[in-house]
Amino acid sequence: MKKMPSSEPPIPGKSLGKSMSIAAWISALLVLTLIFGDLERNWLNPNREPQSLVTQEGVQEVVLKANRQGHYVVSGSINEEKTEFLLDTGATDVAISDNLARRFGLRRGLKGTASTANGNVTVYATRINRLQIGSIILYDVPATIIPEMDDFVLLGMSALRRVEFTQRDDQLTLRNYPDS
Repeated sequence: MKKMPSSEPPIPGKSLGKSMSIAAWISALLVLTLIFGDLERNWLNPNREPQSLVTQEGVQEVVLKANRQGHYVVSGSINEEKTEFLLDTGATDVAISDNLARRFGLRRGLKGTASTANGNVTVYATRINRLQIGSIILYDVPATIIPEMDDFVLLGMSALRRVEFTQRDDQLTLRNYPDS
C-alpha cells in the first residue's frame, strides 16, 4: 500500500524546536569537554597552585602531590614567567627546551654534549636568575638549554640540591631553610 503525501501544513515551531534541541546537545558537549579537560589538567598537574607554609623558624615548605603516573609536576615560574616543572632527580641541571628558554629570556652559553635516555644531544649552558615554586625562590640556578627537547622544564638537581626534599606515600615536601 502506497502512502499518500500529507497535505497538512507544517506544525508551527517544529523547526525551531529541532534547532533548540541541537543547540542544547552542542552546549552540553561543550560543557562536558571543559569539565573533563580541567579534570585531565588536574590529573597531569595536581599542583597547579602549590600551597606554601612558612614555619616559625622561617623554613618555607611546599607540599606536592604525585600525579596519576606517580610523577611530581608543579606550576611555578622562571624569571617571573609561568611554567610547569617536572621534578627529575636524575637530571643534573634544570633542563629547558629552546623555545621556552627564549620565552624566559635565557641566553645560550657554552655549547656541549649531554648523554640522555635518547642518546647524546647538543646542549647549551645558561643560568636562571629567579626560579619560584610556591613561596620557595631560588636565585642564579645553573640550567641547560636542550634544543631538541619538547616544551617543558625538568627540575633537576641544580635546583633541587638547594632545598631539602622528603617523600612519603604520594607526597613530596620541599623545604627551603633561611640563610644563616
